[in-house]
Amino acid sequence: MNVYDFTVTDNKGSRVSLSDYRGKVLLIVNTATKCGLTPQYEGLEALYEKYHEQGFEILDFPCNQFAFQAPGSAEKIDLFCKLHYDTKFPRFEKIKVNGKDAASLYVYLKEQKPGRIQWNFAKFLIDRKGNVVERFAPTEKPVELEKKIEVELNKA
Repeated sequence: MNVYDFTVTDNKGSRVSLSDYRGKVLLIVNTATKCGLTPQYEGLEALYEKYHEQGFEILDFPCNQFAFQAPGSAEKIDLFCKLHYDTKFPRFEKIKVNGKDAASLYVYLKEQKPGRIQWNFAKFLIDRKGNVVERFAPTEKPVELEKKIEVELNKA
């Protein structure tokens, strides 16, 4: 099993198989628009712009589970991200990452790299084969992930 076995819902309500991202390096992030870490969107977009052409994708999963810091509809969240940070990477439906209602993708991610998600902007790096290779704390800034992303992009 790997991340390609999951189907998720995008922010427009369409089902998306993560197998659509087969062969790409992924960074899966739970996000929030009203969090002290929200400015990380700027760094995420910089990574996306720098590495997208090399096969890098960021999958953004808004999560309102931490102090209700991702309020609003999918449309409002998307508009906020585009207006304030000019994000272009894919955004998905708002999910839960912990507890009995956690999204199955996040249950799997936490099985691969154990531990409860502590806050918004926890990040999981996925290799081109769909395997979880690293987990990063919410406080790790996107720029700090750059070398590890490059390693995965440079693997055959």
